[in-house]
Amino acid sequence: MNRHLRNAVVAATAITAGLLMTACQNGSDADSAGKSGTGATAVADKASDSKGSKDTQGTQGTQGTTNSKGVSGSFTDGKVTYLAPGKYIVSVPGKGDQQFLVADDTEVYGAGTVCGEAGATVDAPCTLDQLEAAAKKDAVSADVKMKNGIATLVTERRGKGVDGTWFGNVSYLAPGKYTVSDMKGVEQQFFIAEDTEIRGYDDICDAVNTGAGGEGGTECTDAELEAAAKKGFSAEVVISNGIATSIRDDH
Repeated sequence: MNRHLRNAVVAATAITAGLLMTACQNGSDADSAGKSGTGATAVADKASDSKGSKDTQGTQGTQGTTNSKGVSGSFTDGKVTYLAPGKYIVSVPGKGDQQFLVADDTEVYGAGTVCGEAGATVDAPCTLDQLEAAAKKDAVSADVKMKNGIATLVTERRGKGVDGTWFGNVSYLAPGKYTVSDMKGVEQQFFIAEDTEIRGYDDICDAVNTGAGGEGGTECTDAELEAAAKKGFSAEVVISNGIATSIRDDH
């Protein structure tokens, strides 16, 4: 009987141990499955983050291209034309056309077309409005310096003018700017300067005998020349580099 009791105890113990081992194994499998699920989620999240990071990098790259800097450099002996308020084109032989903008601190200097007097020894400071008005009428010969697509300096060029002596009718064009037309009606534009000699013999201004035989004429003012030219008068005009060195009415 005792032997049967011992056998029963041993069997019960074996069954219990087997049940405990099965439970432990099942628990281990569940933990393993849980850990595996967590790892898969982490990988998916990482992939999503990676995609998002690439998308962000692509967007930043596009913005960098859009916000690229403008052109910098000097454009010499160009023709400046108006495009829109604050926007111009400078055309330089051999370089093509280059658009540029002007800003509040853009410096503009004129030599008779944009502003100032033709033939003056110093270029005159001009306003942006004067540059716009001149460029709307016609292309302005100028040198342009740019930085990042914005003009820092626009300087009107003093072009090489004609040389010679003309006899004909003098007419007014604009302050400091005139034409002289010969007998054939061919006109030649010219400017006057501070040192232009203007002599009158009753046409530009009243004659006063200042030389032997009254040949000296009278030294006239720019205002008297302008008033006479608006009516028209005949004169001898000596021009050097497009600027009159002397004007003597035909006495």
